[in-house]
Amino acid sequence: MIFYLYILQSLKDNNIYIGITSNLEERLKRHNAGYERATKGRIPFKLIHSESFANRIEARNKEKYLKSGFGREMIRKLLLQ
Repeated sequence: MIFYLYILQSLKDNNIYIGITSNLEERLKRHNAGYERATKGRIPFKLIHSESFANRIEARNKEKYLKSGFGREMIRKLLLQ
């Protein structure tokens, strides 16, 4: 099964959300419909980045890195270019 790491940007406040899923299209729909508690107050979202991984462990490791201080700084630099 393929897993996806994704980065969403809120069109409401420009904050980002980082997550993983096995169904990227459905997950984005759920975020924008307000079904996800963590992002409910910041809808709508646009997908700004995604990566595919062969397994959940690899996707989770990348998610952990991007949620760290270094990873978030890297994301911000990419967004400003």
